[in-house]
Amino acid sequence: MIATEAEARALVAELGEPGSVQRCEHLLALLADENTRQNLVSAASLGEAWVRHIADSAQLLRNVPRETSGPWLDLGTGAGFPGLVIAALRPALPVVMVESRARRVAWLERAARELGLANSRVLGSRLELVESFRASVISARAFALLDRLLEISARFSTADTLWMLPKGRSAWDEVNRLAGWQHMFHVEQSLTDPDAGVVVGTVSGPLAAEVQPRGKKARSR
Repeated sequence: MIATEAEARALVAELGEPGSVQRCEHLLALLADENTRQNLVSAASLGEAWVRHIADSAQLLRNVPRETSGPWLDLGTGAGFPGLVIAALRPALPVVMVESRARRVAWLERAARELGLANSRVLGSRLELVESFRASVISARAFALLDRLLEISARFSTADTLWMLPKGRSAWDEVNRLAGWQHMFHVEQSLTDPDAGVVVGTVSGPLAAEVQPRGKKARSR
């Protein structure tokens, strides 16, 4: 379990490309400054931001091969987690961040520009209005319940797309309750929270609805 700033930095250095620690330091400085103008994250979390925000996002890369070419699609990026962190750690990987709130969009664009993240792109739009494309990885942190998330975003997925979904304490329950989808989801223990899980896996598509044969009526019970 990662509990200290030093451990969080070590994880970033392990999973990221050269310069990742420095880019994340710069990101946190920008975050603290912007947080005085809009409530991106709780003020209390800034005291342990390396663990709460950086390492919590970076841990998703444990399951993503370095040769992944992208794009990585991050839904409801908000303050930039995990989208900005992924882009900072893997600067050759295209990262697309979807965020509908104008002030958050402006922040994401400013942060990406000042960090020199030419690999990242911010789509200031509701997800429903984003044109479909095939993503290699899809992530979402506190965006929607798993069944709803698949309903609105499966159009970006192929059978090979890797889903990486930090779900907190609800991870196990959401996977157990998921119905109507052909999937290979499992839950991995979060490295930053002993009570949280990350839903990891792939989705083949929705299950085919049962069709009632013509001329026959369902029996009443």
